[in-house]
Amino acid sequence: MSEYQLYTLSNGIRIAHRQVTNTKIVHCGIMLDIGSRDELPHQTGLAHFWEHMAFKGTKKRKSYHIINRLEAVGGELNAYTTKEKVCFYASLLDIHFEKSVELLCDITFNSIFPEKQIEKERGVILEEMSMYLDSPEDSIQDDFDALLFPEHQLGANILGTQESVKSFSKKHLQDFIAENLDTEKIIFSVVGNIDAKKAFKVIEKYLRDIPKVKNTKTRLAPSLYVPQQQFIKKQINQAHSAIGRPSYSLKDKNRLPFFTLINLLGGPGMNSRFNLSLREKYGLVYSIEANFTTYLDSGFLGIYFGTDPQNLEKAHKLIDKEMKLLREKKLGGLQLKSLKDQLMGQLAMAEEGNQGYMLMMAKSILDLEKIESLQDIFDDINAIKSEKLLELANEMFAESQMSRLTFLPE
Repeated sequence: MSEYQLYTLSNGIRIAHRQVTNTKIVHCGIMLDIGSRDELPHQTGLAHFWEHMAFKGTKKRKSYHIINRLEAVGGELNAYTTKEKVCFYASLLDIHFEKSVELLCDITFNSIFPEKQIEKERGVILEEMSMYLDSPEDSIQDDFDALLFPEHQLGANILGTQESVKSFSKKHLQDFIAENLDTEKIIFSVVGNIDAKKAFKVIEKYLRDIPKVKNTKTRLAPSLYVPQQQFIKKQINQAHSAIGRPSYSLKDKNRLPFFTLINLLGGPGMNSRFNLSLREKYGLVYSIEANFTTYLDSGFLGIYFGTDPQNLEKAHKLIDKEMKLLREKKLGGLQLKSLKDQLMGQLAMAEEGNQGYMLMMAKSILDLEKIESLQDIFDDINAIKSEKLLELANEMFAESQMSRLTFLPE
């Protein structure tokens, strides 16, 4: 893969491009630095509602024509919402590249939010909520956010509440976009066998007339953290548990070393310490994961698993034991090298996915104003010392600072 190129339009919108010659598929997307954390309390769920409504009609297209535009040539059109981003993206044969660019720009900037479609999509999202509530392994993660970030939009469910979703109108959508849109915080990202000159020319054709908008709205950081414990009875068979605490932000110097530590504890590898202990040795869980999620001004550690209620206490003790071990015993040289090799391999494989790279490229530019090369990341990983991991473990794994949320069968 060649290095990426960046081009800025007069309205502030940036175009990020990376050419890959060994594929006929092009992946492209528009990412906006607007997410659910930018909602006011009465707007909870509105960013996600916008994501849905963008597909329901523009000034020149009805819903069917939006859906069919890329599907008819074997392409895919999709979108997602996070706490800090909204993204509309597409994948298709590179000979249809311009179709995807035009459509993405149309649904992002020209949606008209038809009233009839708002009513229909309201029902779809309420069904999405019901589906998520029926899945305790998903809902506990969102409820845990609320425990870690109370009275803050980082703790609010991206889907919103039934009350908020039922209240949304066309004006709510228009006002939310107007309150948060900033053309300098929009990236059009493209990865595929399209040369830079052609990509910039095609994208500029559809984005150059978007009016420049500057937004001075600032995001409020979460308030002081107080550990919490909460037990909730539900109509479920397993006990589900979430354990964790707030941690480092996206730009914190400890981010990569802490991510390395979390990967050791409960990353995707079957050889993670949590998996080897709770699943392989004791057979208490089907799966257990530890995640480190970062935001611009905060972040959090989350550990999630489900188990038979009678095994819950034992599972908690084993998790505490593994974290205590990292607080008390420094990793040996061979352990540290193996940990680094595993992480670098995982990151290298992740970069092989062109769609994932396209999305990462947009997010990285919005958040960090750059894209770190894989070699630079490898150099940073190789520079991590056992002493640093021991220091972070003692700072972040203290049992007294962990919040715990448990779903128990009624």
